[in-house]
Amino acid sequence: MRISSFSVNMAAPVDLELKKAFTELQVKMIDTQQKVRMADLQIEQLTRVKKHATLTSAEIAALPDGTRMYEGVGRMFILQSKDDITGQLIEKQKTADEKIKELEQKKTYLERSVKEAEDNIREMLMSRRAQ
Repeated sequence: MRISSFSVNMAAPVDLELKKAFTELQVKMIDTQQKVRMADLQIEQLTRVKKHATLTSAEIAALPDGTRMYEGVGRMFILQSKDDITGQLIEKQKTADEKIKELEQKKTYLERSVKEAEDNIREMLMSRRAQ
């Protein structure tokens, strides 16, 4: 009887450690997956902004040079030259491209992190089964 109670007492700390590590990895994995989803949403939004700027730029290019153009600023509109508005649209596209590239790199890193967390959980479970 004494030997069996000793083996049970030795297994309990391991189970607690395993449970704690498993919980931490699970929380990390869930947090990382949420960050990946947020990055996806931000990429989608920036893609829409870029497409809107591209379409607007194409429409403006078809207009004659003397066309009066206004930029919306808050509740008012400011008269701008065609070149200024075209430059702003090009800058908006470049900014969106840069941010999309950054978010995709971040997303790749996060996905790798999720994969590592999943692998760690599998290793823990396999080592537990081996014992």
